Amino acid sequence: MRKQEYAPFLSQIQGVKKHTDIEYTFSVSYSGEVKPGQFFEVSIPKYGEAPISVSGIGKDYVDLTIRRVGKVTDEVFERYQGDKLFMRGPYGNGFDVNDYKDSELVIIVGGTGVSPVRGVIEYFSEHREQRQSMTLIAGFKSPHDILFKDDFKRWEKHMNLILTVDGAEEGYQGRVGLVTRYIPEIKLADASRAKAVVVGPPAMMRFSVMGLLERGFAEEHIWVSYERKMCCGIGKCGHCRIGHKYVCVDGPVFPYTIGKKLLD
Repeated sequence: MRKQEYAPFLSQIQGVKKHTDIEYTFSVSYSGEVKPGQFFEVSIPKYGEAPISVSGIGKDYVDLTIRRVGKVTDEVFERYQGDKLFMRGPYGNGFDVNDYKDSELVIIVGGTGVSPVRGVIEYFSEHREQRQSMTLIAGFKSPHDILFKDDFKRWEKHMNLILTVDGAEEGYQGRVGLVTRYIPEIKLADASRAKAVVVGPPAMMRFSVMGLLERGFAEEHIWVSYERKMCCGIGKCGHCRIGHKYVCVDGPVFPYTIGKKLLD
C-alpha cells in the first residue's frame, strides 16, 4: 500500500474497451504490487470518487472495468486514451493464487463479478500445470450483457467453461439458466478437496455456495468477495463495516467460514 494512503496519484488511460453500453474496461498506468480482487479509488475533482475492482494486471498498468451508474462513473466515461484519472490504492486483500494451486478449481461468477476474479482465471488459464481440473461457470442476464467475450473464447480452450444467460433471445445458441443449474454437472475427482471462488450478486453467491456444499465442498475451501460493500478503502468511513469486520480492510475477499457470518 502506498505510504500516503489518503493521497491520490495521477494515472494515464492507456486504452479503453467497450463491452456494453454501460460497461467499459479502462487500462490505466500503474506500477506496483497488486492482486486480483483488490481495488482502487478512482476520482475526478468536483465529482467525487468510486471504488473499482482490478479486472486485469499487466506490466505497468491495471485494468479497471467500470459500470456507468452514477455521477463519478458518468464523468469517467467521458475520458479517453491519453486522458488522466486520479487514483489511490490498491486496497483490500485480494485473491492469492497460491490458495488454489495443485487443486481442482471451480470459479462461479455472475455479471460484473467476473471482473475481480478475472486475474485468477487468467493465471490458471496460462499456468495449467499449477492446478488440476478447472471449471468456470459464468452467468449474465442476456447475451448483450456478456463481458470479456474474447477472453471467454480463449479460456474455453484451457478449462471447462459453462457460459450461461438468464434469458434467451432469438438466434442465441448458448446455454440458458442460472449458474446454480450447472453446479451438479461439474465433474470432480474429490469434491471435499476441491477449491472454489464465488463472486456475484448476494443471492447468486448464497445459492451457489449452497450448491457447492451439497456437492461436498468443504466450507474452508470456498472463497467469496463482498466487493459491493467497498467504500473509502481504509476503514475510516464505516460504511463497509459488517459486525466487527471492515470489508475494505479485512476483505473484500473472505473464506466462506468467515463470510457466512457477515450478514448485513
